[in-house]
Amino acid sequence: MANSRVAIVTGAARGIGAATAKRLAEDGFAVAVIDLDEKNCAETVSAIEGAGGKALAVGCDVSDAEQVQAAVDRIASELGAPTVLVNNAGVLRDNLLFKMSEDDWDIVMGVHLRGAFLMSRAVQKHMVEAKWGRIVNLSSTSALGNRGQANYSTAKAGLQGLTKTLAIELGKFGVTANAIAPGFIATDMTKATAERVGMGFEEFTQAAAASIPVARVGQPEDIANTVSFFADERSGFVSGQVIYVAGGPKA
Repeated sequence: MANSRVAIVTGAARGIGAATAKRLAEDGFAVAVIDLDEKNCAETVSAIEGAGGKALAVGCDVSDAEQVQAAVDRIASELGAPTVLVNNAGVLRDNLLFKMSEDDWDIVMGVHLRGAFLMSRAVQKHMVEAKWGRIVNLSSTSALGNRGQANYSTAKAGLQGLTKTLAIELGKFGVTANAIAPGFIATDMTKATAERVGMGFEEFTQAAAASIPVARVGQPEDIANTVSFFADERSGFVSGQVIYVAGGPKA
């Protein structure tokens, strides 16, 4: 039945979002690839289409209610009613508390929290009508606290509360909501962090791997595989959960 199903992945131009979009396409979903700039979605879309899948590039600022509604309406008309939503869009504005500006705080809250709320609210109608749905929110091990990330860690912890509430409200409609909290994943975002702290990326990842029980850093595909499980028919009795995909029990 997944062949006729439509998934939305936000922040899917690169990194975890791109890997997730590709994996869901492999699983048989038609995938709406959302990012701030539609042009940046082209690579993910062509990779999916090149592998025989179906994808649609959609430009959308997930923190803007009108853009979100327009994007979901367009996806429903061009691909079909979306019943899987992966809220992955995210930004970093790291700084220590005494140096963090209101903008640093508001931008991070807007994309992560408001974005996940707006997308979930817009898509739930299609899930409720279908009496089947899957919402997967991308949290982070930073939800447990991380120096220089008062904004990001608060947003990622907030997503866990949103996930649990969505699970409670939407469960009776056949909709599950779960969260994934990645640990260190090798992406452009972690490369930017390495640059910010003045380290080469290889040195940075080696240092991170040294403290991870499985002795390696994560890859975007590690997260995509976990999304694939949550989006699957077989995970229908798993809801409101937060799974740490971090190579060990804690960050």
